[in-house]
Amino acid sequence: MDQDIGYRTQSLPSTLNAPASVTTYLVCQNTLLQTGVRYILKGTRFVVADDGLADGESPELVLLCDSLPPGAAVETIKQLKEQYPSARVVALSDNVDPWTVRELCTAGLDGLCPTGMPQAAVLAALELVMLGEMFLPISVSLAMLEQASSPGAPMMAAANEPAGLPAKFSGREAQILRLLTTGASNKLIARDLGVAEATVKVHVKAILRKAKAANRTQAAMWATQFLAPATNSPEAELAS
Repeated sequence: MDQDIGYRTQSLPSTLNAPASVTTYLVCQNTLLQTGVRYILKGTRFVVADDGLADGESPELVLLCDSLPPGAAVETIKQLKEQYPSARVVALSDNVDPWTVRELCTAGLDGLCPTGMPQAAVLAALELVMLGEMFLPISVSLAMLEQASSPGAPMMAAANEPAGLPAKFSGREAQILRLLTTGASNKLIARDLGVAEATVKVHVKAILRKAKAANRTQAAMWATQFLAPATNSPEAELAS
């Protein structure tokens, strides 16, 4: 079954500042699933290391295909990131609950692809990840935001960060960070706050640095743990 995917279909600049091929490593004990993944990647620039990695060789992309318990998956991702710091890690999995996705992303996960995604969608998602973006199906993203804003939702501290970290943000940065959780663009944020779009861009860069996030998607995911909009706030009205 096709999945709702969190991006617009368009021609991705896959050849811009990108190598001709991407060394890809599969972590997959399921022979049938491994065969299917290899088939999907056959003939693309994602070249699977058939006989494992040579000494000193590092993959550019790691596909985690095994269905592991949440704790084991988190530890596996941490180990992969420690062993291959520059590699992107993408999991192929179904029915992952929102809080588990948060833990996986905090551990270093760069993307999550349901196993039912069409081949073209999987390849587009991998291209997006290799360009430095995080990929999550829109259904997962919406579930994460909905669960984070629901009454009684547990608050999770970001890994290795004190609970008081939000205090490091200025009032304006906190406003913009809340708006990022609604998916608002820089242009929309600037219009809502009555500031220049260039000013918003400067604040977003500062937010990414302070939140230790690679992009605005990661920053928004992080922010839902700390900065849920007040019920009657302008941010909540914009989100609605």
